[in-house]
Amino acid sequence: MDRFAGRVALVTGAAHGIGAAVVRRLSGEGAAVVLADVDTAAAEETAATLEPAARERTLVVTCDLTDPASVDAAVEAAVARRGRLDVVVNVAGGALPHPDQLDGGTDDDWAATVDLNLAGPARVLRATAPHLRRPGGAVVLVGSVNGLAAFGGDAYSAAKAGLGVLARNLAVRLGPDGVRVNVVAPGTVRTRVWDDQGGPDRLAPMYPLGRVGEPEDVAAAVAFLASDDAAWITGVTLPVEGGVLAGPLAAFARLADET
Repeated sequence: MDRFAGRVALVTGAAHGIGAAVVRRLSGEGAAVVLADVDTAAAEETAATLEPAARERTLVVTCDLTDPASVDAAVEAAVARRGRLDVVVNVAGGALPHPDQLDGGTDDDWAATVDLNLAGPARVLRATAPHLRRPGGAVVLVGSVNGLAAFGGDAYSAAKAGLGVLARNLAVRLGPDGVRVNVVAPGTVRTRVWDDQGGPDRLAPMYPLGRVGEPEDVAAAVAFLASDDAAWITGVTLPVEGGVLAGPLAAFARLADET
């Protein structure tokens, strides 16, 4: 498929995990991809893994979501080099190693997590919206099932929940210009964050489909929502979570087998 031929996509958090998978998916479908990340060396390595023709269409820029000047500079560099933006995918974010509010967390802990996971994506949208205001523009924000149910991490969960409301508001604001704004909410995905936590597969029994997600599972959903195949979809949050939100029946069955 060449659903993104002739289009320019900016992907934040593009160096690793879900972001890198999104880069591979969009570039594989013809997009010129701008890889935005604080770890530009790793982003360059991700770009180097692409097919030669796709690699020639890539651009790596430094982008720190917690620094407004960095976000603005990254977007300006992307537009200056590529002349336009058609798709924006915000993957950057993550849980910070702070205690929850009832376990000794401070106002600064809360603010840092919300800044990275909610204010940061909002900065990206503020900087990119002027370049997207035409039919076919698409934004996809990567949220989490933590924003849809209680999986722990109160500040992180609250910030990810906020992305859904942000997307709905901006879908209404930008819709008349032809711009769509949606969210994907992944469950447990095999990324480096699990390397020092015993690996993600220990959580597989929670999932009705019997496995945790792969970055490519999320990238496929992102590509759908960013493409014209989703031309009449905006303001939605799409769970990509192997059925974990369907209910705890799988966990109950496992407990019954253990008794």
